[in-house]
Amino acid sequence: MRKTYSPKIAEIDRQWHVVDADGLCLGRLAASVASILRGKNKPTYTPHMDTGDFVIVVNAEKVVLTGRKEDQKVYYSHTGRPGSLRAETVRMRRQRRPAKIVEAAVWGMLPKNRLGRRLHKKLKVYAGPEHPHQAQQPAVLDLPEAQHRARSLS
Repeated sequence: MRKTYSPKIAEIDRQWHVVDADGLCLGRLAASVASILRGKNKPTYTPHMDTGDFVIVVNAEKVVLTGRKEDQKVYYSHTGRPGSLRAETVRMRRQRRPAKIVEAAVWGMLPKNRLGRRLHKKLKVYAGPEHPHQAQQPAVLDLPEAQHRARSLS
């Protein structure tokens, strides 16, 4: 009988990756980033453990949405008090807080439990091209699956 391999905490090797979101399709970018955060790109992937890497996303304000989502996709928030429902479109959010667009898309593709919250903390998103994580020596990550669709739209 074979036993399931479960990596030890000391065996998990975490890397840092930087992704330039300029011109990439939002959904495909978020799916790829969520997969890396979970560690699905590694042979040591275990569904119930955090075996993934850290991901830095730069140029989040230049991410591409297909179709008419810029005006039709709406983000809702509610404080729980009567009359406190707030709604904003992607265009409004891009002006106010562009990094939150990518964060929300990646959050939607992570598990909704303790593990998902822990994975989400390993995501760093910045609106512009600069980030303060040079000391971690992040490797530039090319996401061809996210570029394919965005290139055909242009």
